[in-house]
Amino acid sequence: MEIPTYFSDFLRQISPDRSERAEYQEQHSFLSDLIKNDEDLKDCIVSTFLQGSYKRGTLVLPEVGKNADVDVVVVTRFSEGDTTPDQALKAFIPFLEKHYKGKYKLQGRSIGISLPKVDLDLVVTSAPSESQIGILQSDAVLNNDTIDEIDDWRLIPSWVSPSKREGLDLDTFFKSLKEEADWKLEPLRIPDREVMIWRSTHPLEQIKWTSNKNKNTNGYYTQVVKVIKWLRQNDPEMPKYPKGYPLEHLVGYCCPDGITSVAEGVTLTLERMASIFRAYAESNQTPQLPDHGVPEHDVMRRITGEEFAQFHNKIVKVAKSAREALDSDSIEDSANSWRRIFGDDFPGPPGGGGNDKNGTPPKPRGGGYTERVAPTVIAGGRFGRKCF
Repeated sequence: MEIPTYFSDFLRQISPDRSERAEYQEQHSFLSDLIKNDEDLKDCIVSTFLQGSYKRGTLVLPEVGKNADVDVVVVTRFSEGDTTPDQALKAFIPFLEKHYKGKYKLQGRSIGISLPKVDLDLVVTSAPSESQIGILQSDAVLNNDTIDEIDDWRLIPSWVSPSKREGLDLDTFFKSLKEEADWKLEPLRIPDREVMIWRSTHPLEQIKWTSNKNKNTNGYYTQVVKVIKWLRQNDPEMPKYPKGYPLEHLVGYCCPDGITSVAEGVTLTLERMASIFRAYAESNQTPQLPDHGVPEHDVMRRITGEEFAQFHNKIVKVAKSAREALDSDSIEDSANSWRRIFGDDFPGPPGGGGNDKNGTPPKPRGGGYTERVAPTVIAGGRFGRKCF
């Protein structure tokens, strides 16, 4: 059975709550404002915007003792011809020493900032082409809404966040949503300090793909991703990899359009994952999956064949269990079957202290968990300068 109310309770249990999301937003907004107003940096900044699982609406609560990760992109005017990857990241050190002393670390391709309740990942990019600057400064890019919060987001000139629509002619606005063509996006370039080159990345295309997929799955795709992420994170038989975005991309590859519930989406996704990649797992090989917007980038490249085979073997088992849970004729059997897959975080069947509609509540949040309280020059006229 699909038991949608059970899955609704389960998703509330494994997702950041309102206060946690408010904390994430406060911290990433504070960081963005500091950067935009910094006397040494502000003339070198084009825009800052959210990316990653938080923005895509696929973030689940972190493992015990870890913080949630929130990714913030800072688009600069740094010229790749004049700025090495190392220089690009180190240009932020005076700012970091001023505002985040003792809390930051230069990483291979970003800057990590560790705060009490959230870890911010500051992703620095080189200068975009002039044709992209207006896009990167639009509300469609700068808004703080997440994909699971809005269902009409589009990368078009007229899109504005729901919080800014008061006084708009909504008929004209929604007509524009149907008729305007999407902006043509270019990848951004991020510094890789380990090999001293600039690499392409396309966070906006990932966000766009996720938004479209969520629409094509009746809003269930991001929820399916969360459930499968939680399964991998909390099942001790799962290997360490794939996780994070590679796992999310894998789910997106396998999740069919037109699903009508979380239970159906999870079951069909797991079954397709088991079927499509069986030959790879049997030969200890990892499939190649091109990234959205940067097809030459294989999102699975860091996962070994042995890791993928171990992951696939577990998926085969879980897919069978999910099918049994979905095909169960009673709420009790179905809830117990899903509970065997997801553990005590999934609500139990009626009885046992619950009510006949929703069953036994999942364990309280925090029960057993931490309380959540050589430089490459790009052709194409990129609008860059040294800036320091």
